[in-house]
Amino acid sequence: QVCPRLRTPRLPIWLCSITGRHSVLFGTDRQLLSDWKRERVFHLYFYNGQLEQTKTAHLTIDTHSHHWEEDQSEDPSSPGKRRPSVEMAIRTKWAGATVSWNGTDPFF
Repeated sequence: QVCPRLRTPRLPIWLCSITGRHSVLFGTDRQLLSDWKRERVFHLYFYNGQLEQTKTAHLTIDTHSHHWEEDQSEDPSSPGKRRPSVEMAIRTKWAGATVSWNGTDPFF
């Protein structure tokens, strides 16, 4: 059985294995884990240590975005709807959240 602290650790740091690569997803706001109001819009940082990543990606997470505001005319399986694996990992904790990469090209 998995320890509950793996899903909600004491510090906002998650060690991830995404598509077979180890990476770190972390936040600088310690209260993110203890104050549910902080989970509305917050920032996380992602680093995978691969050569193609030259700097830590700064991500903005919005847990109250409206998924129905996305373009409904686009086929969900089209390349434009493909989501990076790190976004899918984030959604295991915050279902339905939108992720802004803040100018960084998303990693697939």
